[in-house]
Amino acid sequence: MPPKKQVEEKPGAWSLGKFSRSLKVGLVGMPNVGKSTLYNSLSKSHHAAAENFPFCTIEPNETRAFMPDPRFDWLVEQHKPKSEVQPYLQVVDIAGLVSGASTGAGLGNAFLSHIKAVDGIIHVMRAFEDDDVIHAEDTVDPVRDITTITAELRIKDAEYMKSRIEQHMKIRSAEATKTPQSKKKWENDLESLEKILAFLEEGKDARLGMDIWTSHDIDLLNDLQLLTAKPVLFAINLNFADYKRKKNKFLKPIFEWVQANAPDSAIIPYCGGFEMELADLDGEATAEKLKEVEVNSALPKMIQSAFKMVHLILFYTAGPDEVRAWIIRKGFKAPQAAGVIHTDFEAGFICAEVMAFDELKEHGTELAMKNAGRYRQEGKSYVVNDGDVIFFKFNPTGGKKK
Repeated sequence: MPPKKQVEEKPGAWSLGKFSRSLKVGLVGMPNVGKSTLYNSLSKSHHAAAENFPFCTIEPNETRAFMPDPRFDWLVEQHKPKSEVQPYLQVVDIAGLVSGASTGAGLGNAFLSHIKAVDGIIHVMRAFEDDDVIHAEDTVDPVRDITTITAELRIKDAEYMKSRIEQHMKIRSAEATKTPQSKKKWENDLESLEKILAFLEEGKDARLGMDIWTSHDIDLLNDLQLLTAKPVLFAINLNFADYKRKKNKFLKPIFEWVQANAPDSAIIPYCGGFEMELADLDGEATAEKLKEVEVNSALPKMIQSAFKMVHLILFYTAGPDEVRAWIIRKGFKAPQAAGVIHTDFEAGFICAEVMAFDELKEHGTELAMKNAGRYRQEGKSYVVNDGDVIFFKFNPTGGKKK
Protein backbone atom coordinates (compact mmCIF):
# COMPACT_ATOMS: atom_id res chain seq x y z
CA MET A 1 0.00 0.00 0.00
CA PRO A 2 1.57 3.32 -1.06
CA PRO A 3 1.85 6.24 1.37
CA LYS A 4 -1.06 8.64 1.59
CA LYS A 5 -1.33 11.10 -1.28
CA GLN A 6 0.00 14.51 -0.32
CA VAL A 7 -2.68 17.20 -0.18
CA GLU A 8 -1.43 20.56 -1.42
CA GLU A 9 -1.84 23.12 1.36
CA LYS A 10 -2.73 26.73 0.80
CA PRO A 11 0.19 28.96 1.87
CA GLY A 12 -0.36 30.82 5.14
CA ALA A 13 1.54 33.43 7.12
CA TRP A 14 4.14 30.75 7.91
CA SER A 15 5.29 30.99 4.27
CA LEU A 16 6.20 34.68 4.56
CA GLY A 17 9.80 34.55 5.66
CA LYS A 18 13.19 33.02 5.08
CA PHE A 19 13.21 29.52 6.50
CA SER A 20 16.09 28.67 8.80
CA ARG A 21 16.86 25.48 10.66
CA SER A 22 16.75 27.39 13.94
CA LEU A 23 13.18 28.64 14.05
CA LYS A 24 12.19 30.84 16.99
CA VAL A 25 9.00 32.24 18.46
CA GLY A 26 8.94 35.44 20.49
CA LEU A 27 6.83 36.34 23.53
CA VAL A 28 5.44 39.82 22.88
CA GLY A 29 3.16 42.02 25.00
CA MET A 30 2.77 45.14 27.11
CA PRO A 31 5.00 45.44 30.21
CA ASN A 32 3.88 43.39 33.21
CA VAL A 33 1.40 41.12 31.42
CA GLY A 34 3.30 37.96 32.38
CA LYS A 35 5.76 37.35 29.53
CA SER A 36 8.79 36.60 31.69
CA THR A 37 6.74 34.42 34.05
CA LEU A 38 5.49 32.44 31.04
CA TYR A 39 9.02 32.25 29.67
CA ASN A 40 10.34 30.92 32.97
CA SER A 41 7.56 28.34 33.08
CA LEU A 42 8.29 27.23 29.51
CA SER A 43 11.99 26.87 30.25
CA LYS A 44 11.42 25.50 33.79
CA SER A 45 13.97 28.02 34.99
CA HIS A 46 14.03 31.45 36.57
CA HIS A 47 16.67 33.18 34.47
CA ALA A 48 14.31 35.83 33.03
CA ALA A 49 13.71 38.62 35.52
CA ALA A 50 10.03 38.64 36.46
CA GLU A 51 9.86 41.79 38.55
CA ASN A 52 6.80 43.93 39.20
CA PHE A 53 7.77 47.00 37.20
CA PRO A 54 7.76 47.86 33.49
CA PHE A 55 10.70 46.98 31.23
CA CYS A 56 12.24 44.43 33.62
CA THR A 57 13.33 42.45 30.52
CA ILE A 58 15.71 44.62 28.51
CA GLU A 59 17.75 42.19 26.45
CA PRO A 60 15.76 39.25 25.04
CA ASN A 61 16.25 35.93 26.83
CA GLU A 62 16.21 32.72 24.83
CA THR A 63 15.43 29.17 25.88
CA ARG A 64 14.37 25.77 24.61
CA ALA A 65 10.82 24.78 25.50
CA PHE A 66 10.70 20.99 25.32
CA MET A 67 7.61 19.61 23.66
CA PRO A 68 5.66 16.70 25.19
CA ASP A 69 5.74 13.95 22.58
CA PRO A 70 4.24 10.47 23.21
CA ARG A 71 5.78 9.17 19.97
CA PHE A 72 9.27 10.08 21.16
CA ASP A 73 8.56 8.49 24.55
CA TRP A 74 7.41 5.25 22.86
CA LEU A 75 10.54 5.06 20.71
CA VAL A 76 12.73 5.60 23.79
CA GLU A 77 10.88 2.83 25.63
CA GLN A 78 11.39 0.45 22.70
CA HIS A 79 15.08 1.14 22.07
CA LYS A 80 16.33 2.19 25.53
CA PRO A 81 19.06 4.23 23.81
CA LYS A 82 22.31 5.59 25.25
CA SER A 83 21.26 9.11 24.19
CA GLU A 84 17.87 10.87 23.93
CA VAL A 85 17.29 14.17 22.10
CA GLN A 86 13.68 15.27 22.49
CA PRO A 87 11.89 17.91 20.39
CA TYR A 88 11.93 21.53 21.47
CA LEU A 89 10.95 25.00 20.36
CA GLN A 90 13.24 28.04 20.66
CA VAL A 91 11.42 30.73 22.68
CA VAL A 92 12.56 34.35 23.06
CA ASP A 93 11.31 36.66 25.83
CA ILE A 94 11.07 40.13 24.28
CA ALA A 95 10.68 43.19 26.49
CA GLY A 96 7.33 44.98 26.79
CA LEU A 97 6.03 47.28 24.07
CA VAL A 98 4.07 50.45 24.80
CA SER A 99 2.18 52.99 22.74
CA GLY A 100 4.75 54.99 20.76
CA ALA A 101 7.30 52.16 20.62
CA SER A 102 7.63 52.63 16.85
CA THR A 103 9.04 56.11 17.54
CA GLY A 104 11.27 54.93 20.38
CA ALA A 105 8.92 55.26 23.38
CA GLY A 106 9.57 52.95 26.33
CA LEU A 107 12.47 50.84 25.18
CA GLY A 108 11.02 51.00 21.63
CA ASN A 109 13.09 50.45 18.53
CA ALA A 110 15.51 47.87 19.94
CA PHE A 111 12.57 45.64 20.89
CA LEU A 112 11.04 45.94 17.46
CA SER A 113 14.30 44.67 15.96
CA HIS A 114 14.19 41.73 18.38
CA ILE A 115 10.70 40.87 17.10
CA LYS A 116 12.01 40.99 13.54
CA ALA A 117 14.47 38.23 14.42
CA VAL A 118 11.80 35.65 15.33
CA ASP A 119 9.68 33.51 13.00
CA GLY A 120 6.39 33.62 14.91
CA ILE A 121 4.84 35.67 17.70
CA ILE A 122 3.07 34.60 20.89
CA HIS A 123 1.08 37.63 21.99
CA VAL A 124 0.84 37.47 25.79
CA MET A 125 -2.30 39.23 27.03
CA ARG A 126 -3.16 40.04 30.64
CA ALA A 127 -6.78 39.22 31.46
CA PHE A 128 -6.72 39.44 35.25
CA GLU A 129 -7.06 42.35 37.65
CA ASP A 130 -4.66 42.68 40.58
CA ASP A 131 -3.90 45.95 42.34
CA ASP A 132 -0.52 44.57 43.42
CA VAL A 133 0.65 44.05 39.82
CA ILE A 134 1.32 47.34 38.01
CA HIS A 135 -0.07 47.80 34.49
CA ALA A 136 1.68 50.18 32.10
CA GLU A 137 -1.67 51.81 31.22
CA ASP A 138 -2.98 51.74 34.84
CA THR A 139 -6.06 49.67 33.93
CA VAL A 140 -6.48 46.14 32.58
CA ASP A 141 -7.91 46.05 29.05
CA PRO A 142 -6.41 43.26 26.91
CA VAL A 143 -8.16 44.33 23.70
CA ARG A 144 -6.79 47.88 24.11
CA ASP A 145 -3.33 46.39 24.74
CA ILE A 146 -3.31 44.11 21.70
CA THR A 147 -4.70 46.91 19.52
CA THR A 148 -1.83 49.14 20.69
CA ILE A 149 0.81 46.50 20.04
CA THR A 150 -0.40 45.48 16.58
CA ALA A 151 -0.73 49.15 15.61
CA GLU A 152 2.88 49.81 16.68
CA LEU A 153 4.10 46.84 14.63
CA ARG A 154 2.11 48.01 11.62
CA ILE A 155 3.41 51.59 11.93
CA LYS A 156 6.98 50.27 12.00
CA ASP A 157 6.33 48.10 8.94
CA ALA A 158 4.83 51.07 7.05
CA GLU A 159 7.85 53.24 7.91
CA TYR A 160 10.16 50.49 6.68
CA MET A 161 8.17 50.13 3.45
CA LYS A 162 8.41 53.87 2.77
CA SER A 163 12.16 53.67 3.28
CA ARG A 164 12.41 50.72 0.89
CA ILE A 165 10.38 52.58 -1.74
CA GLU A 166 12.68 55.61 -1.41
CA GLN A 167 15.73 53.38 -1.90
CA HIS A 168 14.03 51.70 -4.84
CA MET A 169 13.34 55.03 -6.57
CA LYS A 170 17.04 55.93 -6.38
CA ILE A 171 17.98 53.02 -8.69
CA ARG A 172 15.26 53.72 -11.26
CA SER A 173 17.54 55.25 -13.90
CA ALA A 174 20.26 52.64 -13.44
CA GLU A 175 17.83 49.73 -13.82
CA ALA A 176 16.09 51.32 -16.81
CA THR A 177 19.35 51.58 -18.75
CA LYS A 178 20.55 48.01 -18.09
CA THR A 179 18.21 45.69 -19.96
CA PRO A 180 14.47 45.57 -20.70
CA GLN A 181 14.23 42.73 -18.16
CA SER A 182 15.86 44.87 -15.45
CA LYS A 183 13.48 47.72 -16.16
CA LYS A 184 10.47 45.39 -16.01
CA LYS A 185 11.64 43.83 -12.72
CA TRP A 186 12.10 47.30 -11.22
CA GLU A 187 8.55 48.21 -12.24
CA ASN A 188 7.14 44.95 -10.84
CA ASP A 189 9.02 45.46 -7.57
CA LEU A 190 7.68 49.02 -7.25
CA GLU A 191 4.13 47.83 -7.90
CA SER A 192 4.44 45.19 -5.16
CA LEU A 193 6.08 47.56 -2.67
CA GLU A 194 3.35 50.15 -3.14
CA LYS A 195 0.65 47.47 -2.91
CA ILE A 196 2.03 46.17 0.40
CA LEU A 197 2.37 49.70 1.83
CA ALA A 198 -1.22 50.56 0.86
CA PHE A 199 -2.43 47.36 2.57
CA LEU A 200 -0.63 48.31 5.79
CA GLU A 201 -1.94 51.88 5.67
CA GLU A 202 -5.48 50.46 5.51
CA GLY A 203 -4.81 49.09 9.00
CA LYS A 204 -4.26 45.49 7.89
CA ASP A 205 -1.42 43.18 8.90
CA ALA A 206 0.65 41.78 6.02
CA ARG A 207 -0.15 38.14 6.91
CA LEU A 208 -3.86 38.82 6.21
CA GLY A 209 -3.26 39.44 2.51
CA MET A 210 -2.52 35.86 1.44
CA ASP A 211 -5.61 35.87 -0.81
CA ILE A 212 -4.39 38.91 -2.76
CA TRP A 213 -0.59 38.55 -2.72
CA THR A 214 0.86 37.37 -6.03
CA SER A 215 3.87 35.07 -6.16
CA HIS A 216 5.97 38.16 -6.85
CA ASP A 217 4.50 39.92 -3.80
CA ILE A 218 5.33 36.88 -1.66
CA ASP A 219 8.90 36.79 -2.95
CA LEU A 220 9.29 40.42 -1.86
CA LEU A 221 7.59 39.80 1.49
CA ASN A 222 10.02 36.95 2.12
CA ASP A 223 12.85 39.42 1.69
CA LEU A 224 11.19 42.25 3.65
CA GLN A 225 10.66 40.19 6.85
CA LEU A 226 7.83 42.44 8.00
CA LEU A 227 6.74 42.31 11.65
CA THR A 228 3.07 41.95 10.71
CA ALA A 229 3.79 39.13 8.28
CA LYS A 230 4.68 36.72 11.08
CA PRO A 231 2.17 34.07 12.19
CA VAL A 232 0.69 34.67 15.64
CA LEU A 233 -1.05 32.98 18.53
CA PHE A 234 -2.55 34.52 21.64
CA ALA A 235 -1.73 33.41 25.21
CA ILE A 236 -4.33 34.78 27.63
CA ASN A 237 -3.05 35.12 31.22
CA LEU A 238 -5.92 34.55 33.70
CA ASN A 239 -6.10 34.26 37.46
CA PHE A 240 -6.38 30.68 38.71
CA ALA A 241 -10.11 30.78 39.52
CA ASP A 242 -10.98 32.01 36.00
CA TYR A 243 -8.59 29.53 34.38
CA LYS A 244 -10.16 26.63 36.28
CA ARG A 245 -13.74 27.62 35.44
CA LYS A 246 -12.77 28.63 31.88
CA LYS A 247 -14.69 31.89 32.16
CA ASN A 248 -13.62 35.52 32.31
CA LYS A 249 -15.20 38.85 31.33
CA PHE A 250 -12.29 39.60 28.99
CA LEU A 251 -12.39 36.34 26.98
CA LYS A 252 -15.35 37.15 24.71
CA PRO A 253 -13.97 40.57 23.60
CA ILE A 254 -10.56 38.95 23.03
CA PHE A 255 -12.12 36.17 20.93
CA GLU A 256 -14.07 38.71 18.85
CA TRP A 257 -10.93 40.83 18.30
CA VAL A 258 -8.89 37.80 17.19
CA GLN A 259 -11.65 36.63 14.81
CA ALA A 260 -11.70 40.08 13.23
CA ASN A 261 -7.95 40.79 13.15
CA ALA A 262 -6.14 37.43 13.19
CA PRO A 263 -8.59 34.77 11.96
CA ASP A 264 -7.53 31.12 12.37
CA SER A 265 -4.97 32.06 15.05
CA ALA A 266 -4.95 29.93 18.21
CA ILE A 267 -6.11 31.37 21.55
CA ILE A 268 -4.63 29.61 24.60
CA PRO A 269 -5.91 30.64 28.06
CA TYR A 270 -3.48 29.87 30.89
CA CYS A 271 -2.64 30.97 34.45
CA GLY A 272 0.89 32.32 34.78
CA GLY A 273 1.06 31.97 38.55
CA PHE A 274 -0.15 28.36 38.43
CA GLU A 275 2.30 27.42 35.64
CA MET A 276 5.13 28.99 37.67
CA GLU A 277 4.11 26.90 40.66
CA LEU A 278 4.21 23.75 38.52
CA ALA A 279 7.65 24.70 37.17
CA ASP A 280 9.05 24.39 40.70
CA LEU A 281 7.81 20.78 41.04
CA ASP A 282 9.29 17.52 39.77
CA GLY A 283 7.29 15.15 37.56
CA GLU A 284 5.64 13.17 40.33
CA ALA A 285 4.74 16.24 42.39
CA THR A 286 3.35 17.92 39.27
CA ALA A 287 1.05 14.98 38.59
CA GLU A 288 -0.16 15.04 42.21
CA LYS A 289 -0.80 18.80 42.04
CA LEU A 290 -2.80 18.55 38.80
CA LYS A 291 -4.89 15.75 40.30
CA GLU A 292 -5.46 17.76 43.47
CA VAL A 293 -6.67 20.94 41.73
CA GLU A 294 -8.41 19.06 38.87
CA VAL A 295 -6.95 21.14 36.04
CA ASN A 296 -4.25 20.58 33.42
CA SER A 297 -1.28 22.71 32.49
CA ALA A 298 -1.84 24.79 29.34
CA LEU A 299 1.82 24.75 28.35
CA PRO A 300 1.86 21.51 26.31
CA LYS A 301 -0.97 22.83 24.14
CA MET A 302 0.77 26.23 23.87
CA ILE A 303 4.06 24.67 22.74
CA GLN A 304 2.34 22.38 20.24
CA SER A 305 0.26 25.28 18.87
CA ALA A 306 3.38 27.44 18.48
CA PHE A 307 5.10 24.54 16.75
CA LYS A 308 2.26 24.22 14.23
CA MET A 309 2.02 28.00 13.87
CA VAL A 310 5.46 28.15 12.25
CA HIS A 311 4.62 25.03 10.18
CA LEU A 312 6.97 22.53 11.79
CA ILE A 313 6.75 18.75 11.91
CA LEU A 314 8.92 16.01 13.41
CA PHE A 315 10.63 12.97 12.03
CA TYR A 316 12.67 10.52 14.08
CA THR A 317 15.85 8.52 13.91
CA ALA A 318 15.86 5.64 16.37
CA GLY A 319 18.23 2.90 17.47
CA PRO A 320 20.17 1.59 20.46
CA ASP A 321 22.67 4.48 20.34
CA GLU A 322 20.22 7.37 20.05
CA VAL A 323 16.56 8.25 19.68
CA ARG A 324 16.20 11.75 18.30
CA ALA A 325 13.37 13.97 17.12
CA TRP A 326 14.34 16.18 14.18
CA ILE A 327 12.49 19.41 13.47
CA ILE A 328 11.74 20.32 9.84
CA ARG A 329 9.39 22.56 7.91
CA LYS A 330 6.26 20.80 6.73
CA GLY A 331 6.66 20.03 3.02
CA PHE A 332 10.38 19.14 3.16
CA LYS A 333 11.40 16.38 0.78
CA ALA A 334 13.59 13.51 1.94
CA PRO A 335 16.96 15.03 0.88
CA GLN A 336 16.14 18.31 2.69
CA ALA A 337 15.20 16.37 5.83
CA ALA A 338 18.46 14.41 5.56
CA GLY A 339 20.32 17.72 5.34
CA VAL A 340 18.99 18.74 8.77
CA ILE A 341 21.01 15.85 10.20
CA HIS A 342 24.11 16.73 8.19
CA THR A 343 24.72 18.53 4.90
CA ASP A 344 26.62 15.44 3.64
CA PHE A 345 23.40 13.42 4.00
CA GLU A 346 21.65 15.79 1.60
CA ALA A 347 24.53 16.10 -0.86
CA GLY A 348 25.01 12.33 -1.10
CA PHE A 349 21.38 11.27 -0.65
CA ILE A 350 20.61 7.81 -1.99
CA CYS A 351 17.28 6.91 -0.38
CA ALA A 352 15.23 7.10 2.79
CA GLU A 353 14.04 3.94 4.50
CA VAL A 354 10.76 5.00 6.09
CA MET A 355 8.29 3.67 8.63
CA ALA A 356 5.13 5.59 9.53
CA PHE A 357 5.05 5.89 13.32
CA ASP A 358 1.44 4.74 13.77
CA GLU A 359 2.13 1.61 11.75
CA LEU A 360 5.37 0.96 13.61
CA LYS A 361 3.55 1.21 16.93
CA GLU A 362 0.83 -1.12 15.65
CA HIS A 363 3.30 -3.78 14.45
CA GLY A 364 5.75 -3.27 17.31
CA THR A 365 9.17 -3.71 15.67
CA GLU A 366 11.13 -2.89 12.54
CA LEU A 367 11.27 -6.62 11.68
CA ALA A 368 7.50 -6.89 11.94
CA MET A 369 7.17 -3.86 9.65
CA LYS A 370 9.41 -5.53 7.07
CA ASN A 371 7.46 -8.77 7.29
CA ALA A 372 4.24 -6.83 6.77
CA GLY A 373 5.69 -5.04 3.74
CA ARG A 374 5.39 -1.64 5.45
CA TYR A 375 9.13 -0.80 5.57
CA ARG A 376 9.45 1.50 2.57
CA GLN A 377 12.28 2.86 0.47
CA GLU A 378 11.61 6.39 -0.75
CA GLY A 379 13.53 8.56 -3.19
CA LYS A 380 14.32 12.24 -3.67
CA SER A 381 10.74 13.30 -4.39
CA TYR A 382 9.28 11.85 -1.17
CA VAL A 383 7.67 14.48 1.07
CA VAL A 384 8.39 13.62 4.71
CA ASN A 385 5.30 13.15 6.90
CA ASP A 386 4.96 14.15 10.53
CA GLY A 387 6.00 11.17 12.64
CA ASP A 388 8.06 9.31 10.03
CA VAL A 389 10.82 7.13 11.45
CA ILE A 390 13.64 7.28 8.92
CA PHE A 391 17.00 5.70 8.19
CA PHE A 392 18.90 7.59 5.48
CA LYS A 393 21.32 6.00 3.05
CA PHE A 394 23.85 8.35 1.50
CA ASN A 395 27.11 8.43 -0.43
CA PRO A 396 29.81 10.02 1.79
CA THR A 397 31.46 11.54 -1.29
CA GLY A 398 28.29 13.36 -2.17
CA GLY A 399 27.88 11.35 -5.32
CA LYS A 400 31.04 12.88 -6.83
CA LYS A 401 33.90 10.84 -8.19
CA LYS A 402 37.20 11.35 -6.44
